[in-house]
Amino acid sequence: MATMLMGIVTAVLFGVRRYNRNIPGLTSWSWSYLCGFLLCINLLARPHSPELLNVLINQTLIFLTAYLHLAGSRTFIGKPPHPRLLAGIAALVVIATAIYFTLAVPHPGARFTIGSLVSGILFLLAARTLVRGGANRYPARYFLGITSGVHGVFLLIRPALFGLEPTGVFDAGLRLAISQFVVLEAIMAMVMSAFGVLMLINEHIIIALKRLAERDPLTNVFNRRSFLVLLDKAVSQCQRNHASLPVLVIDLDHFKRINDTWGHRSGDSALSHFVELAAGCLRNSDVIGRLGGEEFAIFLPGTALNDALNVAERLRGLVESRTVSSGSGEIPLTISVGIAMHLRGEAPELTLHRADEAMYQAKRNGRNRVEIAPETITDRATS
Repeated sequence: MATMLMGIVTAVLFGVRRYNRNIPGLTSWSWSYLCGFLLCINLLARPHSPELLNVLINQTLIFLTAYLHLAGSRTFIGKPPHPRLLAGIAALVVIATAIYFTLAVPHPGARFTIGSLVSGILFLLAARTLVRGGANRYPARYFLGITSGVHGVFLLIRPALFGLEPTGVFDAGLRLAISQFVVLEAIMAMVMSAFGVLMLINEHIIIALKRLAERDPLTNVFNRRSFLVLLDKAVSQCQRNHASLPVLVIDLDHFKRINDTWGHRSGDSALSHFVELAAGCLRNSDVIGRLGGEEFAIFLPGTALNDALNVAERLRGLVESRTVSSGSGEIPLTISVGIAMHLRGEAPELTLHRADEAMYQAKRNGRNRVEIAPETITDRATS
C-alpha cells in the first residue's frame, strides 16, 4: 500500500513539474518522492537481494529522500541548498557506518538508529526553514513545516521508543506492533507532506498571478490600477493620522526620441534604469507606480513638502548624472517632476491630477526640473 501511494504521489509531482518548471523547489521535492518510491521497492525486494547491497541502497535512498526535501524547502523560500560537498560528505558518513555495522560489526539496530537520526535532523531543518513569516500569511508553508517537524521528531525518537536491544533486534513481542506503527507513520507523513507540497504549489501560482495583476511586467513596479488603490488607502490613513502626503508625477523627457533614435529596447532599458535609480531614493514605506508609457508616480506617506522637494531634486539630479547603458551606447536621460500635497477632503485622483499638472508645467518651463502644484487646478496647456 505504501509503495502504491508513493508511486502515485511521485507521478503526480512529476506531472505537475512538467508544466510548472518555474516553481522553486518542485524539482527537488519530486526527486525526493522518487527516492522514497525506490526505497519502498527496494524494501520489497529485500529477501531476494544480498544484504550489503540492500543496506547500501536503503541508506542512500533514505538520506536522499530527506536531503532533497530540505533542498526543496530552502529553494522554495529563496535560499540556496546546502553545499553539495557537505551533503556528499554526510552521505558518505552514513554509507560508511552502514557498511561497518553490516560487515565489521553486524548491528541492524545501529544502522536503523543512524538512518533515523540523520533523516530526522534533515526533516527538522526543513521544518525550521519553512516555518517563517507568520502562519496567517503563509499557511501552506506552516502546514508542510509542521508536518516535516513532527515527522523529524518521530524519526529522532523512534530508535529509543521501539526498545532496541544491544544486538539491534526488536523485542519479539513488539515486532509486529512496531512494524505496523512505523508503516502507518510513514504513510501519514508521506500523504500529509505531499498535500503540503501541492498547497505550496497552489500558493506560488496564486502569488504569481496576483503579482501579474498588480505589477508592471517591464519595471516590476505597481501598475496604474494598483497604484491608485494603494494611494486611496494611503490617503485614508494619512487623514486619520493627520499626516501629510505628497504625490509626485514623473515623466521621462524626450522619451519618444530615445525610442526613435536608439530603438524600443533602449527605451525599455531607460524605463528600468529610472526605476532602479528611484528605488535608491525611496524608503520602504514609499510607493512607486507606472501610470503608463514613460510616466510614473510616487507617494511619500508622512513627508513634508520640503522633504518631498528634496527627494524629487535628488532623484532628478541622479537621473541626469547617470546615463542609460545600452547596446547602442550611453544614452542621456532627464526627468520632469510635479509635486502636489494632498489636501484634506480631496479625492486621491484629484491630488494625482494636480501633480500631473505640475509635471506638465515643468515641461513647459524647459524640462529637467521640479515644479510644485498650486492648490487650485488650472487647465492643462499643451507641452
